[in-house]
Formats: sequence, structure tokens, C-alpha cells
Amino acid sequence: MSFEIKLPLFEGPFDLMLFFIERDELDIYDIPIAKITNDFLEYIHTLEKMEIEVASEFILFAATLMKIKSKMLLPRPEFNEEGEEIDPREELIRHLLEYKKYKSVIGQLAEMEEIRMSKWNRGNVVDELKKMSRVDDVDAEMQDLDLFKLLKIYQKVMFKFASRSDDTTHTVIQYPYTIEQQKTLVLDQLNNQPIIPFTDFIAMKPDKIFVIYTFLAILELLQLSLVTIKIGDGFNNFWVEKLESIPVETL
Repeated sequence: MSFEIKLPLFEGPFDLMLFFIERDELDIYDIPIAKITNDFLEYIHTLEKMEIEVASEFILFAATLMKIKSKMLLPRPEFNEEGEEIDPREELIRHLLEYKKYKSVIGQLAEMEEIRMSKWNRGNVVDELKKMSRVDDVDAEMQDLDLFKLLKIYQKVMFKFASRSDDTTHTVIQYPYTIEQQKTLVLDQLNNQPIIPFTDFIAMKPDKIFVIYTFLAILELLQLSLVTIKIGDGFNNFWVEKLESIPVETL
């Protein structure tokens, strides 16, 4: 026994919206946002249950529908420059009408393409005569050969040979730091001074790898709730503060 599940495929969120409008015979100028939003979300949930990846544009469109729905529920209408109340659905309707117009044109172009593909192309007489007069043999190729072409070919061959002969080497360097070591270092410094600017750690050893490992160690201590950070003056420094005195051996 086997079963088959078929889901309609849509090229985009606007295509899905037009399907709902045509299916339920809705007025495109007076879209019931609540119903359309529920249908849209139900379709997305169906795809998720079938473990089908939902495109980001569908998720963004669903969020836009919910935003429009929330605006319509709020009793705070917006007005344009002429003092007329702005319908939150206005922009959505405009995009839908535009998409519908281009979709109808694309359908007509697809029909024209299908008709055109079913016809035979008339031959290009000049092109056919050139192909017939072309002689594909060694003698014809040697007639167009000159010293410049020979040098270019020689240069390409030598370049390929040189690139093949150069062996690629990789050097693996083991850094003399670990996250655990830097965590111990940070806590030792905080035992002597409860709050330390990060620039002091940089000044201890102005080495790029040392600074990176120290910064990662501070992040781990922050996650373990052993330290906290405070933003200092400007955006290029922060202060590291110890929350409580815990022996280093517990790490």
C-alpha cells in the first residue's frame, strides 16, 4: 500500500495570494486580511509538517500580513497629506495588481514562445556558405600560423608546466595559548584588581593571538557568570569585573 500527497507549487508569495483570492472569489480591492493571513500561515505550516524548506520570501510575506493585520486592529488610523485615512492594505493591493499584470503578460509570452519553438528556423544562407567553404585540415591551419601564435602557445604550455611543478606546502603552527590558560590568567588578574579595563590585557602582551584567546576566555567566563563587563569610554574599550571570588581550581 502506498499513498501520494500533492501540494500546489507557487512561484512566490504573491502567486499564492492570487490563488487564495481567485479560489475564494475575493475582491482584490477589499481583501479580508484576517482570512488571507490564516490561509497563508496554514500553507506555511503544511510545508513545515512535510519537512519542506520554506523560502525566506514566504516567511517575510507572512510577517508583512500579520503587521497589516495588527495595524487594522489598532484604533489609530493614519492619514495622508490630503487628510484621507490610509488603508494599511493599500501597498499590498498595489503590489498584487502589479504582479497580476506582469503574470498575465508572462503567460502570453510563454504561449508565443511555445508557438515559436514549434516552427522550423529558416537557414542563414551566408552562414551556411561559410561552413561549406571551410576546410578543416592540417594544411589549412598551417596557412594561418605565424611566429606570434607559436610564441603565445609556447608561453601557455610553459605556464601550465610551472604551475604543476610548484608543490603547495602548508605549515601548521600550534599556538602557545589555550582558553583554559587565559581563563586562569584573567581570574588571577581579577583577584588582585576587582575591575580591569580590557586594554590592560592587551598591554600585557600586544600579540594578536594572545588578545584573541584572552577575549574568548572572557566570553566563556561571562557565560559562566563569573565575570561581567561594563562599557567604558568610547567604543574601543570595556571593563572586566569579577562577580564573586571562586577558586581557580574549580574551573
